[in-house]
Amino acid sequence: MDGILLLNKPKGMTSHDCVFKVRKLVKMKKVGHTGTLDPDVSGVLPICLGRATKIVEYVTAANKTYEGEVKIGFSTTTEDASGEVVEEKRVDRDITEDEVLNVLHSLTGEIIQTPPMYSAVKVNGKRLYEYARQGMVIERPSRKITIHKLELLSDIVQTNHTVSFRFRVTCSKGTYVRTLAVQIGEKLGYPSHMSDLIRISSGEFKLQQCMTLEELESIVKNGRIQEHLLSIEDALSHLPKLIINDKVAEKVKNGSVLPVPQELNNIQVGEPIATLHNGDILAIYQMHPEKPNLIKPIKVLVNNQELK
Repeated sequence: MDGILLLNKPKGMTSHDCVFKVRKLVKMKKVGHTGTLDPDVSGVLPICLGRATKIVEYVTAANKTYEGEVKIGFSTTTEDASGEVVEEKRVDRDITEDEVLNVLHSLTGEIIQTPPMYSAVKVNGKRLYEYARQGMVIERPSRKITIHKLELLSDIVQTNHTVSFRFRVTCSKGTYVRTLAVQIGEKLGYPSHMSDLIRISSGEFKLQQCMTLEELESIVKNGRIQEHLLSIEDALSHLPKLIINDKVAEKVKNGSVLPVPQELNNIQVGEPIATLHNGDILAIYQMHPEKPNLIKPIKVLVNNQELK
């Protein structure tokens, strides 16, 4: 069984929990997710099965879209609703829609973010959340990310000296949306956190295409799981293709380098190329870094081979 399962991850489970659950349901060891969602976040989580586990990095989308809620008035250790309160400031004035829209506009485009302490980013060989669990706050590298679109989705709701509103964001890979919620609060002059979040798309994969764990369980019982998986070929439809014949296919299966075909003359160094034989992707190639007239395999998807 090979392909990509589009899961609607529930709140309260880690991405690893979901992989473990899927592994048990489909009775397979080779299962892996394509991008971590925090336990408090629900939504689109593509999970690769079988040979598809070899293409995780090509399925992981550059851009993702989320819908969430910002709560203004207090911040938390984790920057979301699951953390302990670290700072409070009563909102004792009206925050207008125009004010919020101006802040959202100011955070659109290329911005700088510092990863939260409760995150999987590694510093000195150790994940930040490991430091955080020991009560440590350490210096961590900031990064440039891109907010492609940031929209207000609701009215500004003011209750009990806090303010909340919903938003939709389309952002680049590496964006921490809970940190974005904190940045929104900072620009409004208050501590804040992300009180709710759902990922509604990951690249071409949409929430409407996803199934719940309960639906998956029912499908598995009926023995119809394969027909509900996205094929490797569909998942990699965005890659440039090289159609090969039987003779070249045997070379590809053995991990051979190939001459650059004329139709791939414009391919950039490092850009992945899918080799297609009788409708099946056999391997992922790229331009040879030292021999510009050749392409070399970086992933062989057949015969259980994988080239580094």
